[in-house]
Amino acid sequence: MDFQTTELARQVAQTTKDFALQHIKPHVMEWDESQTFPTDIFKEMGKLGLMGVLVPETYGGSGMGYSEYVSIIQEIAKVCGAIGLSVAAHNSLCTNHILYFGNEEQKRKYLPKLATGEHLGAWGLTEPNTGSDAGNMKCTAVKEGNDWILNGTKCWITHGKSGEVAVVIARTAEPRTKDNATAFIVERSTAGFSGGKKENKLGMRASETAEMIFDNCRIPDANRMGKVGEGFKQSLKVLDGGRISIAALSLGIAKGAYEAAVQYSKERHQFDQPISNFQGIAFKLADMATEIMAAELLTMQAADLKNRNLPMTKEAAMAKYYASEVAVKVSTEAVQIFGGYGYTKDFPVEKFYRDSKLCTIGEGTSEIQKIVIAREVLKA
Repeated sequence: MDFQTTELARQVAQTTKDFALQHIKPHVMEWDESQTFPTDIFKEMGKLGLMGVLVPETYGGSGMGYSEYVSIIQEIAKVCGAIGLSVAAHNSLCTNHILYFGNEEQKRKYLPKLATGEHLGAWGLTEPNTGSDAGNMKCTAVKEGNDWILNGTKCWITHGKSGEVAVVIARTAEPRTKDNATAFIVERSTAGFSGGKKENKLGMRASETAEMIFDNCRIPDANRMGKVGEGFKQSLKVLDGGRISIAALSLGIAKGAYEAAVQYSKERHQFDQPISNFQGIAFKLADMATEIMAAELLTMQAADLKNRNLPMTKEAAMAKYYASEVAVKVSTEAVQIFGGYGYTKDFPVEKFYRDSKLCTIGEGTSEIQKIVIAREVLKA
């Protein structure tokens, strides 16, 4: 397999890196401490094509592939995992769901504003009592004439309060029955649709995570995506691509922590020499570098399969599972290398450490990824 980075991917990565260093890095700790969700920064990224990476130019997007997308998410996450998370969720969940499963009218109506960052997207599957057990959701959509009436709550939703457009998966049949959910596009201005509690999180604090509440929210049948009952199947396909997003996010966090640790180990002196000279530190860096490369190869493999429209459920799950666990391990070791300084907010690794844990939970826990992988490898 040839995973050589394309010239386009290199150019896009450099552009993204320059933007992140100039416009995101100076505010990282300010946003983190205050839990500020900087909506204006996404409009600026939209002007660079970073909010519609995978959307064809026909609909106002950049028309790029997953290799470029992985590069973009990585470069942002190396500076701030929270902003990387929001860019990933916007692109791979809400926007991609409409791109994959919306009809032509829906695509032309919603994708241009999403792709340019004029609108932020949200994607609602998870509920208070149905995290990994998404098939048992309680949020319902009941047909009434030519409309649907939505009732229920979605939680842990990126951009749950600020997203102007949300894709919502609601139950349209009895729980546990086959094909019991349907996907709908809901606009923020719709009566009965509101944002609920914003979560006070350990990490990813500059990325808004909140409830979406539906109280007799009436939407036209024209906002239904696909056939009635196809929502859960659609979601699984969207999540395949989403796992590549989280793998790329994990890689960015891991690389950011690793690069900070390497630099610090060369600058920090103990016993009249840089601590990088000590085998205990050098071996940590060797392990970190090796595991990051292994995670990157898994991610690039999944991205390559996705670009070629080949089956990649197993590969995406492997990439997400391994890369997210590596992000946690690498950021933990980075804090250790920094010692006491690593435990303070004056140095960057404590934030990588806090941000990394979400990667093992969001868009399918590590345990769910193992279930997906096991199911794939045990197929007859």
